[in-house]
Amino acid sequence: MNLLLDSHALLWALHAPGRMRPEAVAAIRDTRRAVYFSAASAWELEIKASRGKLVLPPDWLGVAETTGFLQIPVTAAAGQASAHLPWHHADPFDRVLIAQAIEHGLQIATRDPLFTAYGVPVLAV
Repeated sequence: MNLLLDSHALLWALHAPGRMRPEAVAAIRDTRRAVYFSAASAWELEIKASRGKLVLPPDWLGVAETTGFLQIPVTAAAGQASAHLPWHHADPFDRVLIAQAIEHGLQIATRDPLFTAYGVPVLAV
């Protein structure tokens, strides 16, 4: 199954794979899978960095693109779907990721235990 990386999983996959479970690293590196990241993750990470809550590596987004990870845009349909999900999770970025995973039939690579409440396949990182 193809993967959608949660924001933290995206950064770890690019810059700190040692923070992830070996099984998750192997799944992300498995060339039989497509690995996606959402525009919502770029938005979330850049907001956190601009507020001083996170220091992003230089050119982290360029690295993501050259690594071969594929981008998923945030569409109006994904925004609408995220608003109609049950309120197990209040984070709007995570809700968009869940809606995108459902729409595209993707497994989410995350450490967030709340994602499982939505019935999406989760790869624990």
